[in-house]
Amino acid sequence: MPTVKIVEVGPRDGLQNEKQPVSVETRIELIRRLVGAGLKNIEAVSFVSPKWVPQMAGAAEVMQGVPRGNGVQYSALTPNLQGLEAAISAGLTEVAVFGAASEAFSQRNINCSIRESLERFRSVMEVALINGIKVRGYVSCVLGCPYEGQVSPIKVAEVAGLMRDMGCYEISLGDTIGKGTPRSTEQLLEVCLRSIPAENLAGHFHDTYGMAIANISKSLEMGIRVFDSSIAGLGGCPYAKGASGNVATEEVAYLMKEMGFETGIDIFQLVQAGQFINHELNRMSSSRVSQALLREAPMHT
Repeated sequence: MPTVKIVEVGPRDGLQNEKQPVSVETRIELIRRLVGAGLKNIEAVSFVSPKWVPQMAGAAEVMQGVPRGNGVQYSALTPNLQGLEAAISAGLTEVAVFGAASEAFSQRNINCSIRESLERFRSVMEVALINGIKVRGYVSCVLGCPYEGQVSPIKVAEVAGLMRDMGCYEISLGDTIGKGTPRSTEQLLEVCLRSIPAENLAGHFHDTYGMAIANISKSLEMGIRVFDSSIAGLGGCPYAKGASGNVATEEVAYLMKEMGFETGIDIFQLVQAGQFINHELNRMSSSRVSQALLREAPMHT
């Protein structure tokens, strides 16, 4: 049976976009449940200043409490050397850096050009690779920018290529505002795959317009086998008011199962993990798969 890697980003990318802070204990328990459901790749924390991202405070404590072993690969977002050093101290063997495919987005958010932003990561990359740490790269706004609208696939491929040349083993292409469609996804991947092998690319789709699963299906057709997702659709899109965030892991796991791909995930335990964090956040799941399965067979946290 063919396999697909699902990268769970809920504990980091999902929770950091939630308005309310979540305790270290709750984050550890969420990760424990995700591991129990069979997830092997989890972006657990972000080593950034709590002044800027208060939801990610206590990253070191979270990493001290999560279950180790069982073949689970944890990663953390580390935008600078200080963050990388904290990640190494926490025993992580994979970190992530991020860039954008939109000049307007880069200037508005970090006040520098795309190339300047990537140069800031060069020292992080060098130290990480010297220490045997794998580095994953994120490219934001690959299918649209909140400031400049349409983004050229050629520009995306250029940024992704620069990240690969710097040492990123995998580049996650992020539809940050969720405006992508199967057609635009196909056009994007056609360009990127000319210079970057499919095994070095991942899809990171937001579900703002309900197109994430359709875009993932198109990506599968084109040979992509790694996808980011967030338990219960945690998070939101800070650039589209009221919009949903990352595609729910439950939706992706269900799609893969029905299409004959092995993920190693127990979807019922996954739904229970979603129930747990939704209860803690006092919110409803945005996963329609979860809602359907719970109607068929109610579960308890």
